Amino acid sequence: MTTSNDQIKFAYWVPNVSGGLVISKIEQRTGWDIDYNRRLAQIAEESGFDYALSQIRFTAGYGAEFQHEPVAFSHALLAATKKLKVIAALLPGPWNPAVAAKQIATISQLTEGRVAVNIVSGWFRGEFTAIGEPWLDHDERYRRSEEFIRALRGIWTQDNFTFRGDFYRFSDYTLKPKPAHPSPEIFQGGSSRAARDMASRVSDWYFTNGNSVEEIKKQVDDIRAKARANNHSVKIGVNAFAIARESESEARAVLDEIIVKADPEAVNAFGHEVKNAGKASPEGQGNWAKSSFEDLVQYNDGFKTNLIGTPEQIAERIVALKEVGVDLVLLGFLHFQEEVEYFGRRVIPLVRALEAKTAAHAQAAE
Repeated sequence: MTTSNDQIKFAYWVPNVSGGLVISKIEQRTGWDIDYNRRLAQIAEESGFDYALSQIRFTAGYGAEFQHEPVAFSHALLAATKKLKVIAALLPGPWNPAVAAKQIATISQLTEGRVAVNIVSGWFRGEFTAIGEPWLDHDERYRRSEEFIRALRGIWTQDNFTFRGDFYRFSDYTLKPKPAHPSPEIFQGGSSRAARDMASRVSDWYFTNGNSVEEIKKQVDDIRAKARANNHSVKIGVNAFAIARESESEARAVLDEIIVKADPEAVNAFGHEVKNAGKASPEGQGNWAKSSFEDLVQYNDGFKTNLIGTPEQIAERIVALKEVGVDLVLLGFLHFQEEVEYFGRRVIPLVRALEAKTAAHAQAAE
């Protein structure tokens, strides 16, 4: 028998940024406004989703003309729901950890601990330049993010917090009230060595871009081995773009249309920016190092995870991800409200049934 703690979790990307989750001119019945998003959060909660992730963007680009600020937006979604956890993206540089810690602690108190954070180390150099923030070298961005996380956790859990880092310093600082118990979960992303190493030391959750089961297993094994060596544990989330339809041919036709109607100029500009960010790492790798044009049409390589097909096919692939150590699937959709509802009604029950079957077989074999 599986318990809720053993079950794989589901999250969705909050469309608080215009343009949806694909760089394509295909019709998307998805709104970036608060009314659409409030209803979407309620649908997701009713459909079995555990988390929602609000995006951080400061400037327009790659088909995203408008962007709502994620902390305020996350609070609005929390106020419209009862169980859903909302993850607010934070970008060290624009955010100081003292301000972020206080913002999130207040929201945690107001929502019975349903807020979490995703620390984004930064991939968009033009955005930093536009808002007057210095652009650090690749590994320096992750060093700063690690200090940011250590500062957040220290402020949230200690009185008289003192910290002496290269980027942040605190002297005998006490935050009151602290967040509701337990402290907000801390997520981060990235595929570079620096990102994986940081996750293995300080993060509660690690998000990786979409990929095959085999490639994701390599990352999971690497991060978990490093975390054990650090006496730390970290959970794994994987990006995916879901196209669930009654037939595989129908789902594949939707994918083909997304790619055929892609905006080449925007896709190539996005690819240039993110690949440069990855190449700046010492090993020359990053989240998008091996991404093709087709992969880049979805911001986080979500097509690679291959959750495209019938509900039965998708459920089987999700359970295969779980078997290699994935704890959460972070999903994007074309038409969010209707597809989140369909996913919750047709896919999640199949996943739960497969999980229960696997657990029963394991128990019988003992």
